[in-house]
Amino acid sequence: MNEHLNLWLIPLLPFAGFVINGLLGRRLPKSLVTAIALLAPLVSFGVVLNAVKASGAGLVLPYSETCPIGWINAGALHVDFSFVFDQLSLVMLLVVTGVGFLIHIYSVGYMSHEEGYWRFFSYMNLFMFFMTVLVLAGNALLMFVGWEGVGLASYLLIGFYYKKNSAADAGKKAFIVNRIGDFGFLIGMFLLLANFGTLSFSEIGAKLAASPAWTGGVLTVIALCLLLGATGKSAQLPLYVWLPDAMEGPTPVSALIHAATMVTAGVYMIARTHAIFDRSPFALSVVAVVGAATALFAATIGLVQNDIKRVLAYSTISQLGYMFLGCGVTAYSAAIFHLMTHAFFKALLFLAAGSVIHGMGGEQDLRKMGGLRKKMPVTFWTMTAAVFAIAGFPPFAGFFSKDAILYAAFLQGTTGKLLWFVGVVTALLTAFYMFRLWYLTFLGESRSHDVHPHESPWSMLGPLSILALLSVGGGWIGIERFGAFLAPAVGRQTGEGGSAQLEILLILLAVAVAALGWFMAHRLYHQRPEGAAQLAAAMPTGYKLLLNKYFVDEIYSYTFVKPLLAFSRFILGWVVDTAVLGGLAWLLGGIALLGGAILQRWQSGNLRSYAAWLAFGAAALLLFVLVPWTSVLASFPVFHMNVAGH
Repeated sequence: MNEHLNLWLIPLLPFAGFVINGLLGRRLPKSLVTAIALLAPLVSFGVVLNAVKASGAGLVLPYSETCPIGWINAGALHVDFSFVFDQLSLVMLLVVTGVGFLIHIYSVGYMSHEEGYWRFFSYMNLFMFFMTVLVLAGNALLMFVGWEGVGLASYLLIGFYYKKNSAADAGKKAFIVNRIGDFGFLIGMFLLLANFGTLSFSEIGAKLAASPAWTGGVLTVIALCLLLGATGKSAQLPLYVWLPDAMEGPTPVSALIHAATMVTAGVYMIARTHAIFDRSPFALSVVAVVGAATALFAATIGLVQNDIKRVLAYSTISQLGYMFLGCGVTAYSAAIFHLMTHAFFKALLFLAAGSVIHGMGGEQDLRKMGGLRKKMPVTFWTMTAAVFAIAGFPPFAGFFSKDAILYAAFLQGTTGKLLWFVGVVTALLTAFYMFRLWYLTFLGESRSHDVHPHESPWSMLGPLSILALLSVGGGWIGIERFGAFLAPAVGRQTGEGGSAQLEILLILLAVAVAALGWFMAHRLYHQRPEGAAQLAAAMPTGYKLLLNKYFVDEIYSYTFVKPLLAFSRFILGWVVDTAVLGGLAWLLGGIALLGGAILQRWQSGNLRSYAAWLAFGAAALLLFVLVPWTSVLASFPVFHMNVAGH
């Protein structure tokens, strides 16, 4: 079979796992549920590797749409159900299926004693199905199907503990906030259709290539609409608020959403539609500014959070900001490179955090941890690799990808240098809060006396070890080779105007900043543990502002949520319920009462009354039959005109 035909197996296998476990999982043995759930992403990953092998080890991958099937034909609108296979989709598929499979393995141990085990894995497979559809989509409409699908699956997974109000509310929040961004994506699709007559990415790119002078204007509007969709899915300002609350789901869900799937969809979509963004300098500037602002904003909040998963959630928002910054300065290869390395170390961070939570009996508060290094040595060393990777120390993976983005930003003139400075400050904060988490979790004295920590089973530690290796060596391919590989799919890249000396200088500065962040965390949380509390007491307003996340949720609540609820209660409660439905019920009730009263009079049981009604009816019938109504009506002028035919 042609290797392109095999690509259909990539989404179909997880979908089959979802259907089987979803319908039959309650009655199947747990071991069989596990086998079905793991085989689906494993075989999908194998199909991706086979496609790489069949395409010359991935060195030459021309853009190709596989076996397009007619899907929608309405007038001039023609949309195929087709998959695209190129360098960009290949990288994403390797990340999604590879890291996703490791998360599935980890979940076997983490969720082994949970009620609804079969339901959890059916949702996980459903997530993989929709994410692979999103990545493989050859047109915007099919991408939107996967886009909405991962939103549905995330709602199910975040709210997996549906009996817990906070989890149910978090699932609803994620679903609703993403609908705002999805509205922008929809408008962008309508504009694409109106201006290009197609939703196919290849056809849109060809039409833009044939019109080199077409810039700005409607293309800017389309790009900004697509950006709105990306900010919702990838949790950027102002639609980031759903992602921290998504921590209410099981920890493997957090790893799947944050590392390999949903939140990277916005970055992928911008890279896939780069031909449109490249024609709008204003839209690119907005992407870069949104990314840099989000990176710094989320990093400041992460400084003082005490929930281990919430710290990682804000770090994800911040790292996604780096990816948006890379796209905004047209360094798409660097952005996707960081997406890939981030998948390695962020999945490791979340899974290691899950191992800590598992070993601590469900405890997530950093203030109640400490001293776990000797109790959980494998978790400690693997998480250490992830911490050094996200902080940007060489030779760890995050060092190569993050510095590539910062270097590309620095070369973009005055504005680029300002964005670079924001990125460097964010790197300082990232190193500080990640080493803060590291010290509070593993070093020092234990601050919990009611828990007996223990290492996790190897079903959880195995994926940690593999991800640790990827977090160390995943960036060694280098941005030059990675960029050359992706160039046919993502177009031109920045980098002109730099020099080897400048690049080395910026690298040394970035490493020095990361080291400074580590030193600050070492002083405050290891050498002088009381120093952090003293610093917070010295700046109570700033500390409270960061601890409460700038009160953004409260502002949104009072500005949007409560007015909307009040308006909805008025419309639905008074207008619809009281006025319309209540009035209709009153009217129908009145008619029934009146009809009942009349019928009651008829059914009086009085023979004389029945005789009178009978006589009245007979008289009316005779009157209708015997009277010449045509002549009578003709005597009236208005009826006379009608009878005469005028």
